[in-house]
Parts: sequence; structure tokens; C-alpha cells
Amino acid sequence: MRRTKYNSLVAFVAVMMFTGCGGRKAASQPDTNDSAEADKVLYERAMNDLQHNRYEVTRLTMQTLINTYPDSEYLAKAKLAIADSYFKEGGTTGLTQAVAEYDQFIVFFPFLDEASYAQMQIAMAHYRRMEKADRDRTEALEAEAAFQTFLQKYPRTELTPKAEQRLREVQETLAEGDYRIATFYYIRRADKAAAPRLLDLVNRYPLYSDADRANWMLASIYERNQHNDVASTYYAKLVKEYPLSPLASGAKAKLVKFGAPVPQADPTALARMQREQEIPRDRPGLLRRPVEALKTGPDVSSAARVGAPTLTPQSAEPGDTLAPGAGLSVVASGGASGGGNASGTAAYVETVSPGSPDPPASASGGTSSPASGSASGGSNDPPTASTGASSEGQPTTTGNPGQSASGVADPSGQVPQRANQGESSSKKKKGKKNQPQPLVQPQPQLQPQPQPQ
Repeated sequence: MRRTKYNSLVAFVAVMMFTGCGGRKAASQPDTNDSAEADKVLYERAMNDLQHNRYEVTRLTMQTLINTYPDSEYLAKAKLAIADSYFKEGGTTGLTQAVAEYDQFIVFFPFLDEASYAQMQIAMAHYRRMEKADRDRTEALEAEAAFQTFLQKYPRTELTPKAEQRLREVQETLAEGDYRIATFYYIRRADKAAAPRLLDLVNRYPLYSDADRANWMLASIYERNQHNDVASTYYAKLVKEYPLSPLASGAKAKLVKFGAPVPQADPTALARMQREQEIPRDRPGLLRRPVEALKTGPDVSSAARVGAPTLTPQSAEPGDTLAPGAGLSVVASGGASGGGNASGTAAYVETVSPGSPDPPASASGGTSSPASGSASGGSNDPPTASTGASSEGQPTTTGNPGQSASGVADPSGQVPQRANQGESSSKKKKGKKNQPQPLVQPQPQLQPQPQPQ
């Protein structure tokens, strides 16, 4: 009897021990699974915080995931979520930090599909910080470069149409800024300042909403500076590339006046302008204008909706010399075109490459200034050969003392010639570098005394 009880007790203990070991083994299995999926739990928890705008908690959780599980499959997603948290938080600090985080993501994971999204977010961060056309354009230039990089690296993604439209809006803002500055100088007939900006505008931003007016202004500048051949080029461009513009009929009349051929409208440009007119635009009305004035961002309602934006990067700043491709370049104009009673300071100089010597004086006096090259002193026309050097190569008595035929100060003279007011800054610096320094201080100009017979 006792032996039977003993055997039963041993069997009961064995069963309990077996059950306990199995229980511990079964309990330890969920612990292993929880440890393997802890990174997933952290990621899902952080994404839930991001959706509820808890940005600080999101970044703390994601950083914990990155530091604790460096080999996790959620590593790239965690870094991208940190950048998204800064982007959604916004503000100057948030967007700046977001750009840095997106840049790091592209550096560490350049071959992931999310790299295109990160590049798009970089461009959008600069786009959100972009200011109005008449203010600082640093962010607009950064946005343009970022969108161009996206379209060049990822030309076929679902984000490409959105990137193209945002790039058109950015370039509309940049072109509007150049157009306003050029208009300011154009009205005041400061052609030296207006023409380079208009040249860059019409060549770089053909989709600009006022590109037809910019071509008209540029052609008018050349026309009033008596370069009708160059003016005809831009009048013809207006007729060909902007056939539905209200200025097209006037440009045709100008071409007929100059005897230049009138081109036919480009079918592609005509179709583009017709599609632009069919697209409805949400322009701010009278009641919304005061509200729009309080916004820091630009008004992009006039931006093009059709056409390929410019993908070439920004070039260097335009120089002082305006070089349309002809032999002469207009570098300044302060008065009316032509006319013997004009009081402008228009200068006609030959195009000079950097580092090359000054060009010699031509028979038409192309390197002389009309303000100082003629004794009559009342015309804006280029000086004739009578105002240049004589047959022996010596300056005539009608010129100023100390000035040679090419308008450069002669070191042998006693009175150095002052630089012309219409001369470009680059030629002034070049002249100062190449000319020998006079031995005497500048004195007031004196009339030459007649020699005794």
C-alpha cells in the first residue's frame, strides 16, 4: 500500500515537472518573437505619433529604433520618417532640418525607390520657403535647382507631373522678378541695365506669362539705339513663338517697316497658347487681394500649365556689355534714339572678349563715345571719321588734349582724358590696368592754344 502511494507520488511529481518545463518553454517562445518584432512595434508606434502630429515623440522613437536595431529592415523607413516629421512641422528651422535629413537619406540609400520622394521633398521644402518675386530669390533659385535635379534623375515617376508644374511656378516667379527690374530701367531708358535682364529672361524662360512683352521691350531697346536688324530678330520671335499675343500685330507692322520677312506662327507654340487659354485660372479677386498681400509666398496663378520647363541650371550673372551677335554692342542709353537734339549718353562700342586688347578705332568711330568724339556735341549718332585720327596718325585739334584716336589717354599728354560716362565698368577696369599712370595730377581741361605763324 505504501509502495503504491509512493509510486503515485513519484508519478505526480514527474508530471508536474514535465508540465512546468513545457510551460516555461511555451512561455519563452513568445518572448523570442517579441524580441524579433520589437523594431516593428517601435516603427508602428512612431508612425502613429507622426499621424497625430507628435513630432518630438516620433523622432525620439525612430532614433531609438536606429540605435538599438542597426540591422533592422525598418532602418531606411525610420530615417525617412524623421525627415518627414521635420517637413510636416514646418517653419524655417523645421524645413531647413528636413532638407538636411532628406539629403542624408539620398546619400545612404540612393538606389531605393524612396530616393525620388526624398529629392521631391527637398524641392518642396525650398518651394514652401519661396518669397514673392520682388523679394529675396535665394529659396526660389534653390527650389529651381532641386526640381531640375529631380526631373533629370527621375524623369519617369508618378511625381514627375507635379514636379514639372512646380518648376513652371518657380520659374514664373524668377522671371517676374527679372521682368519688374527690367521694366523699371526700361521706362527710365537705362538700356544698359534693362537689356541684359531682358535677354536672359526671353532666352531662359519662354513659358513666362509676359514673355511676349519682354521680347517687345528688348526689340524696342535695339530699335531706339538704331540697331533695326537686331530689333527685327526679336519682333520676328514674338510673331513666331507668341502668335496669339496682342502685340503680334504690332510686331508684324514693325517687320514690314524694316523690310524684314514676317515669319509664320510656330504650330507647336500656337497649340500651346490655345491650350493655355482653355485652362481655367483661379486668380485672386478684389476681396482676396488684401489677404494675398499679407502672404509671404508668391502668386503663381499666372504660371504656365503646358510646355516643358527649362532644365538647364542658372548661368552666371549677365555682364555690362550687351552682345547680340552684331559687330556693335549697345552698352548704355540715357536719351531718345537718334535726333540731333537728344541729351542721352548712348555709347557704341565693339564687343571685347575678356583679356583681349582694346580694339582699334574704325573708320566709323565705333570705339568713340558720341559725347566726347565730336566737336558739335549735340548728336547721339556714332562719330564720323573726321573726329578720329588724321592721316599722319596724330590727334586732330578738335579732340581733347592727351587723348588718342581710340579714346585712350595718351601718357605723353599733359592732361589725361577722363573716362566716358557711358563706358562699361569692365572697360573702365581694363583701361586702368593697361594704361600707364600719368605723372601729373588731373587738371581742368584747357582749350589748345593756336601755334604762332
